[in-house]
This record gives sequence, structure tokens and C-alpha cells, in this order.
Amino acid sequence: MSLENFIPVLQLSIAPVIVISGVGLILLSMTNRIARVIDRSRELSNILRNDEAGSEKHQVRQQLVILERRSQLLRRAIEFACISLLLAASLVIVLFFVVLMDIEAVMVITLIFVSCMFSLIAALIFFLMDVHASLSALKLEVKIM
Repeated sequence: MSLENFIPVLQLSIAPVIVISGVGLILLSMTNRIARVIDRSRELSNILRNDEAGSEKHQVRQQLVILERRSQLLRRAIEFACISLLLAASLVIVLFFVVLMDIEAVMVITLIFVSCMFSLIAALIFFLMDVHASLSALKLEVKIM
């Protein structure tokens, strides 16, 4: 394969690499949010264990329920984001093999790309659901004060 034939392959590979970069940043945000959920859950669990909640035990338990829901949503979001990343990386590899072996694989490439985008959409939906759940927890906490 000559360099002239290889340059279009590199150009085709840029789109999936941009997706990898963007989803990586979203994944960073998701992992930061789940770390905060874990930290807050531990803090509230310690308050309940040490019987520091007093009359607010019910509200603390409600917050823990919301945090549990948020952790599940974030786990799903992270799973779908990782699947999206894996599919985008696979797409780059498939593009290279298709060109190197000179085979027709438009359907395979299309299927991988569409699956990548659907996984990203699912990750973002779960991420938005987490944001909504975190606002519910905020309303509960503000109501306490």
C-alpha cells in the first residue's frame, strides 16, 4: 500500500478518534460523579451507624435511596460509554483492515458506527437521569434545612 492510498484511511479514521476523545471526556465526568455519590453514601451511612442523624433519620435514609438509584444510573451510563468507546476503537481497526485487505464491508462499518452512536445515546440518557435524581436529592436536603 502506498502513502497516497493510506492517507484517505487516516482521514476516515479521524471521526471515530474524535468520538473516542469526546466520550472519554464524558466518561471522566461520569466517574467523577460516581465518586461523589460513593463518598456521600459513605458519609450518610456513617451518620446512621453512629446514630448522629437524630430526628432526621428518615431524610438520611431517603437520601441514601436516591444515592443508590444514582449509582445504578451512573453505572449504566459508564457501561454504555465504555461500549461506545470500544466500538469506536473497533471501527478504526476495521477501517484499516478493510482498506488493507481491499474488501467491501460497508454494512459492517455502518453497523459498528450506528451501534457506537446508540451506546453513546444510551449513556447520555442515563447520565441525564442521574442529573435529575441528584436534583431530587438536593430538593430533599434543602427541605430539611
